[in-house]
Amino acid sequence: MRISVVIPAHNEEAFLPKALQAVLAQTLPPFEVVVVDNASTDRTREVAEAFGVRVVYCPQKGVAYARQAGLLAARGEWVAMTDADSIPLPTWLQGLARNAQDAVALYGPLRFYGVSPWTAWVSEWGYRAFLNFMALLGKPNLAGANMMFLKEAALRVGGFPEVEAREDVLLGWKLRRMGRVRYVPEALVLTSPRRLKGGWGRFLVQQVRNLLGDPRGYFGEDGGRER
Repeated sequence: MRISVVIPAHNEEAFLPKALQAVLAQTLPPFEVVVVDNASTDRTREVAEAFGVRVVYCPQKGVAYARQAGLLAARGEWVAMTDADSIPLPTWLQGLARNAQDAVALYGPLRFYGVSPWTAWVSEWGYRAFLNFMALLGKPNLAGANMMFLKEAALRVGGFPEVEAREDVLLGWKLRRMGRVRYVPEALVLTSPRRLKGGWGRFLVQQVRNLLGDPRGYFGEDGGRER
């Protein structure tokens, strides 16, 4: 199994080293690691090149555009994605690959790092409960920081929608038409708490929006803006 790990990055020189260290230390080594330099103005490209990974440039700012550029650049049969501020556990790829039979896409849980033990516990187990509930509803909740899919299947459904947010979730909903999208509880990824900068309330509202399938992020006037 050839897995390309893709990491979109816009001005991520501070976070990127830990992400790359974690990806390169996987118990199942990736076929390649691709960092998508999404119009960075800092040393993101230099940091990535220092680790010896491939760097592709995406001039159009926005994580959906960066993910699509990474998808197109990947040379592996499978594409795994994480974020520049995230740290996959050493067995992340191994756990996803172990469960890949008869699936077109897989995803796992997240946990905030650099927070209080209580916040870390709530973030992980609350998110696990949410993912289980979404899976029961038949709405897989792929997260850009923790997902893997067949490149050919993703290309057949058009890849990532050019939207402001939820491009990862929407790809998962499109991929479920192609085959099985599997939740893998053991494939844990740690991620930074900057998603909480707007507070827990805003974070939870976004998750509810995903749950309800609000189409504005896909078809509405706000689609395609920068994140």
